[in-house]
Amino acid sequence: AGWFRRLLHKPKPRSSESSLHTICSASSSPSSSSAESSGSSSGTSLARSIRPSPVSVSDINASGSARWAKSYDVCICHSEVDLELVEELVSYLESQPESFRCFLQLRDATPGSAVMTELCDAVQNSHCWVMLITPSFLRDPWCKYQMHQALAEAPMANGRTIPVLKDVDRKDYPRELRNLYYIYMALKENSFRQIRDTVVRYLQELCRSSTSRTE
Repeated sequence: AGWFRRLLHKPKPRSSESSLHTICSASSSPSSSSAESSGSSSGTSLARSIRPSPVSVSDINASGSARWAKSYDVCICHSEVDLELVEELVSYLESQPESFRCFLQLRDATPGSAVMTELCDAVQNSHCWVMLITPSFLRDPWCKYQMHQALAEAPMANGRTIPVLKDVDRKDYPRELRNLYYIYMALKENSFRQIRDTVVRYLQELCRSSTSRTE
């Protein structure tokens, strides 16, 4: 009887402790990912609320950020045939809260400079390189040259070279890029968002590693 009375009078955990336990359980349980993928609002909100964001947009944009060590955030490598689409992508990226600095060859190249010099400088002075791989890209020797320059600059750097396939079969995907995942442009808006998220992720890693070196 004594143990039963103690059980009845056992204090209930505080609501904050209960919610903390719920969040911890959601983060450690494999079912949280399935809940998120199935569209459960509670599972999604819990998973996102505990996801760390060690480097914010303000950190990326800070005056002392490693981002400013280069002239451009993104260099777009493309065929002139695809200029209209590329201009839409550049307009999208430059209008984001991060105000990405994009190198667009026909807009930003110095008149009178050698094409080879401009392409090399654009690669060296950019953090990330978007390769818009279309049938025209595959036929353009200057596009292939710039692609090789990017791979020589950082052959295994995650997130620096961003291949984007449009109207190209997977079998025609350049062999030089086979070790990199690519974005397949089906819906333009989704692809633009993926490119933006990839650039943000790389800049976050860049700022994080730069901060750790200075501490």
